[in-house]
Order: sequence, then C-alpha cells, then structure tokens
Amino acid sequence: MLYIVLFVIVIVVLIAIKGNPIEIRSNWHHSFGNFQFSSQEFYQKVEESVRKHEIPNVSFTRVTHSQGGIFSSKREYLRINRGEYVFDICAAPFGTDFFVSWWLGESVKDILARIPILNTILGKNTKQKTYYQMDTEAMFKGSVQQGVLEAIDLITTSKGMRALSELERRPTEMK
Repeated sequence: MLYIVLFVIVIVVLIAIKGNPIEIRSNWHHSFGNFQFSSQEFYQKVEESVRKHEIPNVSFTRVTHSQGGIFSSKREYLRINRGEYVFDICAAPFGTDFFVSWWLGESVKDILARIPILNTILGKNTKQKTYYQMDTEAMFKGSVQQGVLEAIDLITTSKGMRALSELERRPTEMK
C-alpha cells in the first residue's frame, strides 16, 4: 500500500513539474508599420535602460520559444528575471513591420503550490502576498516596462517616427 501511495505522489509531482512553470500576469505589444530594426540591438538598449535602475538581484538571459509545434522555428526573447518574476521580451520583424511585445509572468517554483491537496494540507497559500511582495513586483514591473519604452523612444526618435501615445503604452492585465 505504501508503494502505491509513493507511486501516486511521484506521478502527481511529475505532472506538476511538466506544466508551464510561468503564470502570465500581464502583457503588452505594439507593431511599427513599415519599419525594420535589429532585434539584438533592441534587446541591448532595453538591458542598458533597465540596468540604469540598479535593481537588486536582476538577471538578463536569452531564451527561445517555439513559434508553433515542436518542429517549428524558434524565436529569441530577452528574459529579465528577479526572484519569481519573469519578463519575456520579444522584438522581431513581421513582414514589412516590426513588433515589440513583453509578457510578465510569475514562475511557479514551489512544487507543493502546484499540487492542490498538498497545498491545502500544508497550509501553503500561494495566492496571498505581502504588501512588500506586491510593492516589489510593481517596482520591478514598472522598471522593466520603462526600460522597454525608453528603448522604443530611442529607436523611434532616431528614425523620425512619432512617439507612442499614453494609450499605446498601457499593458494588458491578466487575471
């Protein structure tokens, strides 16, 4: 009987780990018509802008995501991490246009948080955050958003394009 229980727990943990480790909180995107720019140069400008904020414990990496299924082409994103918060930023050509998007997510690191029964038994309430955690998330989010917008402003200004309106700068919140 003990082996069956252990087997079930192992299977549940494996299923929990296999799922998407990032829960999306908000996103933003904008397309620039009839415009081309280097994705790598854009990522560099975003990194420089975010680094100016001297955010503690922030890291920058490049990650690839499939454009479709397992055998489809891959697209490179700039990933900016701080603790459990993850920004994946994409800048790429799309036909004759160029687009920028970002996805803010929260990584699900605690395996127990992904197993509802154990979560309840052990009293792990992952939905409840402290004011400090919410403030830190808001500051990180604001700093990275500002970094993306500063990079866009540098590029559009240098190419003689109009600046984004306040409405165009607003992200979409997910619930």
